Amino acid sequence: MKMWSGRFHQSLDPEFENWQRSFAFDRRLLGQELAASRAHARALRTAGVLDAAELLAILRGLDQIGQLAAASPEFANDPEAEDVHHFVERQLVSLIGETGYKLHSGRSRNEQIAADLRLYVRDAIDQVRSELGELCAAFLERAEQSGTSAMPAYTHLQRAEPVLVAHWLLAYVEMFLRDAERLEEVRRRANISPLGSGAVAGATLALEREAMAADLDCQSITANSIDATSDRDFVLEFVNALSFVALHLSRWAEETILFSSAEFGFVELPEAYSTGSSAMPQKKNPDLAELVRAKAARVIGQGTALMVTLKALPLAYHKDLQETQEPLFTAFETINALLPLVRGWIEAAEFNYPHMRERAQSGFMNAWAAATYLVNRGLPSRLAHEVVGRAVQFSLDTDRELEELSLDELRVFSPLFTEDVYACLGLDAVLALHDVLGGTAPARVRQALEEARQKVESLREKSHAHA
Repeated sequence: MKMWSGRFHQSLDPEFENWQRSFAFDRRLLGQELAASRAHARALRTAGVLDAAELLAILRGLDQIGQLAAASPEFANDPEAEDVHHFVERQLVSLIGETGYKLHSGRSRNEQIAADLRLYVRDAIDQVRSELGELCAAFLERAEQSGTSAMPAYTHLQRAEPVLVAHWLLAYVEMFLRDAERLEEVRRRANISPLGSGAVAGATLALEREAMAADLDCQSITANSIDATSDRDFVLEFVNALSFVALHLSRWAEETILFSSAEFGFVELPEAYSTGSSAMPQKKNPDLAELVRAKAARVIGQGTALMVTLKALPLAYHKDLQETQEPLFTAFETINALLPLVRGWIEAAEFNYPHMRERAQSGFMNAWAAATYLVNRGLPSRLAHEVVGRAVQFSLDTDRELEELSLDELRVFSPLFTEDVYACLGLDAVLALHDVLGGTAPARVRQALEEARQKVESLREKSHAHA
């Protein structure tokens, strides 16, 4: 029996009926539907709609549905179920009889799907934040292992200045910590109960909405039934937050692809996450990174799909909102699959520290240090920049680095150069020069590692608390 069939004389066209069903994808919400239904059943008991025996039968039936679904994926293959709500009602009635129909008293599928999606987003955020915590821990571990190893940093994809490898890896930790913080904010706004909102105007029974919210561990209830049944901002916010995660993973993937190429040679691809060529025997390809880069587009695209679906909907509920579910599921499942794979890659990859250090000492990456030397001796910064620029040009013309010029040659460009300039141009001195909070001086990076460790441990502890 359909949940709405009493009004109709004619059956649905079979092709349309199958096409408009959402159970094929919203079965993912079964756990959330059961949780919300338990809360509603208890509220019905308080309102006097159910007696104690009926409540107990319904709660046992809902628990049994969950157990059957967990024991066998085939259990949820119901060709008659229109959606997850219809599925639960059908199964409940089959288990406990017509008392199961009482569960729908005072509620609407409009509020049910709103509640299920909020609970799903909350659970999904907890999973993603947990994975982000583990990923950050993996980056931190590799950063600590790198010690004082140096590498070139780039601007415009041109070698710019040397940095510690740890400093580079910590940049990604910062990105992913921001992602986790962003998700925590989304969770707070999503963790609100719409139960009791009915179809659009509010429930027709005196349900204790605050009690249902507390039952579901929601922090509060929605303030307006019209908004509650049509709001999908929390879905859009979540998918957009996942888009940031995807964006940062994609940036990492792009650098990984570049740095693992023979032209850079900074990273040795782990074989467990790479494949070869069917034609060229020598090849080892960065498949994981390339797929991460491509799948980021999928996640970002789901945010666009959601925005376009929602942009012109008048209040309140419309069947269009059914189309907000698959983008949500796709975005979450994509990110949830990527994060542990990227973590595995980070843990397995090998860095070519000697080669990275060698490249950090060539290409005039000490030029700003030379200009700073002159600034410290009273030359205005703009003039110091000009002096070192001309020295670099002379070095290029003679196929040398700055530190390979003689003191007499350097003094042609400025008499402020003295013998001690050479001590300022070595790699260790250039790294130490960036001695500010957030800089790459070794002491500052050690401090940053400790601070990042505390943030990551806090994230992991919070994630475990929600698990």
